[in-house]
Amino acid sequence: MTKVFLADDEIVIREGIRNSFPWSTSGYQLVGEAPDGEIALSMIRDTRPDLLITDIRMPFMDGLELCRIVRRQMPWIGIIILSGYDEFEYARQAIQLGVKEYLLKPITAQELREALDRVSAQLLAEQEDRRRTAQRSSDLFVKEQLLAALYSEETYDPMNVVRQLRSMNVFLTASRYVVVDAAFEPGPTGLDALRELADSSSGIAHVTGSRAGGRILILGDSDEDAEERAYAFADSAVAEMERCGCQNILISIGETVSSPDRILASMKSAAHIRHVLGDMPHEKSMIVGIRDFGDSAEHTAVSRARLYMMEHFQDAGLMLGDVARAVGMSESRFSTVFSQACGKTFTEYLTSLRLNRARELLSGTDRKSTQIARDVGYNDAHYFSYLFKKNLGLTPTEYRSQHQIEPQ
Repeated sequence: MTKVFLADDEIVIREGIRNSFPWSTSGYQLVGEAPDGEIALSMIRDTRPDLLITDIRMPFMDGLELCRIVRRQMPWIGIIILSGYDEFEYARQAIQLGVKEYLLKPITAQELREALDRVSAQLLAEQEDRRRTAQRSSDLFVKEQLLAALYSEETYDPMNVVRQLRSMNVFLTASRYVVVDAAFEPGPTGLDALRELADSSSGIAHVTGSRAGGRILILGDSDEDAEERAYAFADSAVAEMERCGCQNILISIGETVSSPDRILASMKSAAHIRHVLGDMPHEKSMIVGIRDFGDSAEHTAVSRARLYMMEHFQDAGLMLGDVARAVGMSESRFSTVFSQACGKTFTEYLTSLRLNRARELLSGTDRKSTQIARDVGYNDAHYFSYLFKKNLGLTPTEYRSQHQIEPQ
């Protein structure tokens, strides 16, 4: 199932796409929607879609800025621009950002289906081209051997390795580096999935095999940037490997370092986490960062996050980034830590808080559904009704008729 995220500030457009498109029978799944780019970015980190449909003109953060950030941090996501403004400058900027399709409003369900199919086909074709290129080229072997040298105690001159890679058009110049260590079964299948994801990362991720599975070198411009990219890659890697049938997935994220000669140290810290946790049984895939490993403060942070959400879920503007800042974490790291600790993504947990409160208000008060929607954090009453029925199987009206408590 190909996951799709929608960002558009026009409620009518979102409702039209949500309600008129045959999501249940199309092979596509609408995993979330947002009225502006700032909210969308937090939810995209949380829901990890394959495709993004976004308007250009939106408040707070417009569609082009959203595209820039997504292309920078999650370049494997395919992007479709949806706009009511038929202007060449927007189209030109969209093309420069690697946008796959540029559609003008209004669009029909058929037009959207055709665009989704085209972008999905393009992404699959690009993956196949990269796979064929890698299979044909002996450079892949040389590249991975050089990358592996950066993780070796016997490599005395990492900068020489970097120069050799540069001669192969593999550029590792960055302000920060972090190594992601991935263990999984079966090895060949998972390693191919990692390579494909790295190949679509526009040079921010570089993969080489290891005895346990694979290692990924992530490049960043700052500590926060490297961490965001590492967690985003790890989240997507888990999804891709699970899709390929891999099991026993354990991904550890090492310390962030500032020079190639410290890459080995980052690898060692990531490997240490894997060695310690590798023998522990885990039914679900795990992602653990060096700052989360062996630190009870991480569980305290999740507890504080849950309390913060309970106190603020009625705020319609509450976003993942708000809660992450409240507990002192980057957004990608918080998204991963929270979902693993709670068994739900941030969005799923927030939705459950809001809908549980809505159930109380529907059964215990005479307030109208539109007012209850606002009371629990939804400015769009139609979206509230859609989520309520999607999660509980009943419309708010149906739920009230079956569960309303008669006054004493």
